Amino acid sequence: MPANTTPIFPLTPVVTVGNTVSTANTALDGTGTVVTIFTASSNGSRVDYVRVKNTGTAVATAFRVFVNNGGATSTATNNSLTAEQTIAAYTLSQTAAAADYVIPLGINLPASYRLTASVGTAVAAALAVTVVGGDY
Repeated sequence: MPANTTPIFPLTPVVTVGNTVSTANTALDGTGTVVTIFTASSNGSRVDYVRVKNTGTAVATAFRVFVNNGGATSTATNNSLTAEQTIAAYTLSQTAAAADYVIPLGINLPASYRLTASVGTAVAAALAVTVVGGDY
């Protein structure tokens, strides 16, 4: 017997703003220095994509996204590496746009689950992170 034959869609659009990541963290288990970039609502949420942009001159780095089950990020078993993106070195310019990095996720998160992020190499100017999705 099918458990759910009726599709559901997010009720409220969510666009997170103001998140920045700059401190190096070489742990690939989601522990160490991470920034919470999204928290699912009490009914769960959908995350369509994460957008990353340089805010100034910076070295190349690896940007990592982890799913956290709502528990302590210091416990490795609460985290799962979900996506990685190489961010190229960038020199601030007033005449050329910074690269736009879009990381498609298309995942549904249970209530209270979080997305956290880190970078592999410290960047002098932070990376601005925007998450786009919706709450159920």
